[in-house]
Amino acid sequence: MESLRQSLNPNKLLKEEFVSNLTGSSMLEVVALSTIIPGLVVLRQWSSFARVNVKINVEASTSKKDGGVAPHRRDFRSYAVSLSVDYLCIVLPVLLILTILAEWVHMFTLLLIVVLLLCISAKGSSYIHLKGEQLSSLRATITSYRVLVVIMTCLSILAVDFKIFPRRYAKTETYGTSMMDLGVGSFVIVNALVSRKARNSISMNWMATLKSTSPLILLGFGRLISTTGVDYQAHVGEYGVHWNFFFTLAAVSLLSSLCDIDPKYCGIVGLLILVGYQACLLYGLNVYLLSNERMADIVSQNKEGLFSIFGYWGMYLIGVHLGHYILFGNHSSSKARNIQATRATVWIVCVLFWFLTIILDKYVERVSRRMCNLAYVTQVIAQNFQVLSILTLSDFIPYEKPLAIEEAFNQNLLGSFLMANVLTGLVNLSMDTLSASPVTSFTVLLGYSFLLSFVTSILWFCGIKIKFW
Repeated sequence: MESLRQSLNPNKLLKEEFVSNLTGSSMLEVVALSTIIPGLVVLRQWSSFARVNVKINVEASTSKKDGGVAPHRRDFRSYAVSLSVDYLCIVLPVLLILTILAEWVHMFTLLLIVVLLLCISAKGSSYIHLKGEQLSSLRATITSYRVLVVIMTCLSILAVDFKIFPRRYAKTETYGTSMMDLGVGSFVIVNALVSRKARNSISMNWMATLKSTSPLILLGFGRLISTTGVDYQAHVGEYGVHWNFFFTLAAVSLLSSLCDIDPKYCGIVGLLILVGYQACLLYGLNVYLLSNERMADIVSQNKEGLFSIFGYWGMYLIGVHLGHYILFGNHSSSKARNIQATRATVWIVCVLFWFLTIILDKYVERVSRRMCNLAYVTQVIAQNFQVLSILTLSDFIPYEKPLAIEEAFNQNLLGSFLMANVLTGLVNLSMDTLSASPVTSFTVLLGYSFLLSFVTSILWFCGIKIKFW
């Protein structure tokens, strides 16, 4: 049995070493990447090709009146064209920036900023006359934001196994900043900003909470069993021996639901948790968590995953407070004024948290995803609000609805992420990613991204939503 597992993944140790002992990149590069990716989405929304979606949207309302037949089934050609352009304008450029064009990130950022400003100055006047007619502007922005987090994560989890993917983008070993370090934190913030608590909905009882969290727990055990069964590479320093991404999300969800805190006070409680946790880190807990020594007990085996829960829980509570106050609060009777106020607040929060991150990283403790310390929390919030702030620029030039690829991924966010994990595992078990040439690597990544986008879009087109609860 052991020989069978080794034959399935003969380069396990080499692959683990390939993603170990990394120090990341600079915060400036993270800022640049966080500008390019949402900027591409905004430009795509402003493009004339987005008008294809108008036809689908009109047919949607008509078909519901005529018997509820799905509109996109009547006009597959328009949907396919729109989806293809979305892929070419968003997914493909992002993949290029993460691989072949990685050394040109700063230049592309400057170029993109110039293009965005020119578009706003040229067509911004239309916003003045039509701003009162913007429908579901905030909802569309949040949809774009959630989809971007999933797409970036799906592209990165496979790309990191190839040499064409810069090592500075991969997860850091102890301290440092990198693009992939923001993954789990971004998922926590995404869930917090649009949570029931942020929307001030009725809280669930403990049975309902357990039921809604059980899929994440099952997925966590499923990942543990499957990776162990095929001897799949796993960097122990990331979460621990048995812990993984799904367990962290489940733990944060359970803690936040069982400790029913009013969203008005979530920010204060979250800050107290983070400050207390940071104090423990400075008084010796960080040495324990960064040490490679592990005892036989379950806590020591999974110390990174278990202790970082405090950081992610505090992050989640602050995200709930920000979502409640900024995104779902009703501060004005004027819708157009609300849009402008929300945009301004999002930009202010972005700048404020980047400033806090720089201060904490320099004078308190360097950013560390492994421990989820205070500087890491502020960086994740800053980066996510930077993405949101750029997406809010789409309001300056009217567009009708989310893009085709956004709607497709938004319908099956968790399903598409799970499919990406399965495809990543299959690629790693079927080929030696470390010895693949740049051409082969990019071809595989291109095929992977296309297949993921295609299957996700077909599911949306057929009206299939993968539900786990």
